Amino acid sequence: MIRRKYLFPNVIEMNYQAGRRLGVNVYLIDGGSEFLLIDIGFEDTVDEIIELIRQMDFSLSKCKMIIATHADADHIQGLKRAKDRLKTSVAAHPKSVKPLEKADAIETYAKITAQGIDLPMVPVKIDLRLNEGDTIEVGDVKLDVWHTPGHTPGQLSFKMRDLLFSGDNIYKDSCVGVIDAHHGSHLGDFVKSLSRILGDDSKYLLPSHGPVFPREAQIIQKAIDRLSGYMHMADFGTCATDWPLMEEWEADVIAGRLPFS
Repeated sequence: MIRRKYLFPNVIEMNYQAGRRLGVNVYLIDGGSEFLLIDIGFEDTVDEIIELIRQMDFSLSKCKMIIATHADADHIQGLKRAKDRLKTSVAAHPKSVKPLEKADAIETYAKITAQGIDLPMVPVKIDLRLNEGDTIEVGDVKLDVWHTPGHTPGQLSFKMRDLLFSGDNIYKDSCVGVIDAHHGSHLGDFVKSLSRILGDDSKYLLPSHGPVFPREAQIIQKAIDRLSGYMHMADFGTCATDWPLMEEWEADVIAGRLPFS
């Protein structure tokens, strides 16, 4: 048996537990009589994660569920394998169900042909749909479900006491989850989700990548300001809401104003 490394009461993160980088943050919520996992990561680390759980003296049969924060491959490629090994159920937001159950390589961000990325995806049945306002009970612990779209349409976050499991919404360096039309990023929704996190009273944010950090306003506001600008930039293609330069140029064309005239 190995010592459990709790970050906070009831919360173990599996990279910290392993003492090395496994990939995406995988949170084990220990409810005493049962536990759940938030995300699972790539398929090739599933067996190691499950072995760590066993070595911490958790009964594998007491895994209540695995929650997919959203449908990106780096969070859920190992979902089917973990579900089968733990004989447990899988939960996700309704907008994540289709890409997960169909193993859609584009929507799960598993295939990026131009960069030679092509991760094999396995369909997995989603047993429970989680919606805004739901409450998850695991033993004597409760998590409130937040729908925080923007990075993807089905991005979920979870409030537990003064902790917020914030998914790919925000990281310690003010970076955010990748913005890409292929998996449904929406800058307007992203800004709204970040604004919600900014206005919350949680003390710590537990992201899906990198270290846990205090919920400091300047970290979140920096991301909000940056993404608010992205909404009006050609750099972000169809994720942008408009491109003011084109409206100015069109007005000049219609008015017959030539450049430098």
